[in-house]
Amino acid sequence: MFYRETGQFKTSYGADQQIFPIRQDRIGVGLVLAVAFLVVPALAGEYWFNAILTPFLIFALAALGLNILTGYAGQLSLGSAAFMAVGAYAAYNFQLRVEGIPILVSFICAGLTAAGVGILFGLPSLRIKGFYLAVATLAAQFFIVWCLTKFPWLSNNSSSGVISTPTVKILGYVFDGARDKYLLVLAIVSVMALMAKNMVRSKTGRSWMAVRDMDVAAEVIGIPLLRTKLLAFAVSSFYCGVAGALYAFCYLGSVEPDGFSLDLSFHILFMIIIGGVGSILGSFLGAAFILLLPILLDVLLPELSSLLHLQLQGSTVSHIQTMVFGALIMFFLVVEPHGLARLWQIAKEKLRLWPFPH
Repeated sequence: MFYRETGQFKTSYGADQQIFPIRQDRIGVGLVLAVAFLVVPALAGEYWFNAILTPFLIFALAALGLNILTGYAGQLSLGSAAFMAVGAYAAYNFQLRVEGIPILVSFICAGLTAAGVGILFGLPSLRIKGFYLAVATLAAQFFIVWCLTKFPWLSNNSSSGVISTPTVKILGYVFDGARDKYLLVLAIVSVMALMAKNMVRSKTGRSWMAVRDMDVAAEVIGIPLLRTKLLAFAVSSFYCGVAGALYAFCYLGSVEPDGFSLDLSFHILFMIIIGGVGSILGSFLGAAFILLLPILLDVLLPELSSLLHLQLQGSTVSHIQTMVFGALIMFFLVVEPHGLARLWQIAKEKLRLWPFPH
């Protein structure tokens, strides 16, 4: 009775093609957005905004970009952090060198710049696939970080490549506090997530999934492989570029090229693997898992050691945290290889049949 679409009839094509066709989904998404926009800003403190909520939203957006490329289009990539770096440095240069440009326009231009770079490194996708394509995108990871270090013009002649972003100001309002930046990031991520949700249901999304499942058959039925793959690289890089701009302007405030390392690309990849490949919701669940679990272990392990009267050094706690983190990742992958989003889908399927046996 809680989650059942029986009786929810559609009387028009527009109603049948809604992003969330089931009423319970629309109510659930509305409640989540209401809590995120109204309740959380009233209750959360500075630590929650700076250390948890804002980075969670930014990395969820980056994971969403990678999920579009890998989960929906089937093209492996290890250069997500590099495209984030392009977005961060592009937004900084647009603000620095184009007088009077609005900050939101800078974010859009940064995403478009990252999309152009993504198309350039996506050109080999027509000839190679799988592991070899991942190696090609790995080259993008090292090349972009090298360019940001070796060309001082990109960082306003900073010897180390470090940039300090200006104040975020929109329509005369300065987004200076942690709460204001959280709300700005939340608004941008919400809009882009809904756009992605609608995009994967469109003709473009169906073309991506056809190429992912069997590219030869997709080409036979008339889907242009090169254009479809390059569009996936462009959209994915656009999302990562906007995430990089938000990462620099609304989270850290000062970034360096080495901050967008291969390790960050792997973290984003782990987010979509754990959350669910080919799922919009999975990008958010994976980002929450990767970011919140280490914080939870940092709190629980010292408490557990004190209850057991154990004297654990800081390095030992860190090692235990890494072991538990890895074990939990393997556990989730063994129990449900399709990620946390699949577990949520199974729960909804059970609610459809409740209270009858199944």
